[in-house]
Amino acid sequence: MDTPDRQLRYFLRIAELKSLSRAAEDLDQTQSGLSRQLAALEAHVGKPLFVRTGRGVELTEAGARLLDGIQPAYQSIDRVLEAVRQREGVTQGTVRLATVHTLSYYFMAEVVASFVSSHEHVNLSVMGRSSPEVVALVESGKADVGFVYDSAVASDNLASTTLFDDDMCLIVQSDQPLMDNVDLAGMNLRLVGFPPHYALRKMIHSAGLEPEFVAEAETIDAMLKLVSSGVGACILPSRIPDKLLRDYGLRKIRVHSPILRRRVVAITQANRQPLPLVGELLASAHRIALQ
Repeated sequence: MDTPDRQLRYFLRIAELKSLSRAAEDLDQTQSGLSRQLAALEAHVGKPLFVRTGRGVELTEAGARLLDGIQPAYQSIDRVLEAVRQREGVTQGTVRLATVHTLSYYFMAEVVASFVSSHEHVNLSVMGRSSPEVVALVESGKADVGFVYDSAVASDNLASTTLFDDDMCLIVQSDQPLMDNVDLAGMNLRLVGFPPHYALRKMIHSAGLEPEFVAEAETIDAMLKLVSSGVGACILPSRIPDKLLRDYGLRKIRVHSPILRRRVVAITQANRQPLPLVGELLASAHRIALQ
């Protein structure tokens, strides 16, 4: 049922984002449906609330007056609702976690097991994504918390806390000559890598390395299969389990130079206090990170 409250909430989101299309995506609505809701509100008010511009929409004089009148009230309502949820706590429901793909191979299983074992009535929804996608999901509110590399976080809308520092290693076939560590700057590297927009691929270039990427893959399993076939080596976090590598006939070599390290952080929306369940999930993650 269409209600004035819903229409006013939609109006506030459009005013904040200054775009019908972005507001529709954020609200999980179709743009045509959101336009109908706005038209109904404008018909009730008796004046247009927005004018279209080349970059989106802008408030009319009537829209600005409406925004000034209702925004403080809705902010007050949201603060009260948040305070009640914080005080009473939440023991059931869904926590939406977005994480970069690589963490699922050496960090996420322990975090999920620790959290779920003590919250049996909570549904933990885990979404594996690239770094930019994790950031976008948390920014839009489609994920409650994200685990991502700090190099991907460049938004005033997000708050981040450090989980751990992740050092990289070179992954090669097990029958390659034995060595304890390697200086990648002096090598003619043929690598299997993630696509260019992935954080790990960007880190390699930022370190001054210009390897030949002979193949690209979007998952670690695909990457390890390619390395095991002899296509080339790859650079991955040193926390990747040795057992997983042995299954592919591969092993690690520590990277001595250049330093390849990235910081894994947990991100939440900066303008609101995480709900109790999110806080408990973060506590589990911090405990696992320190082990």
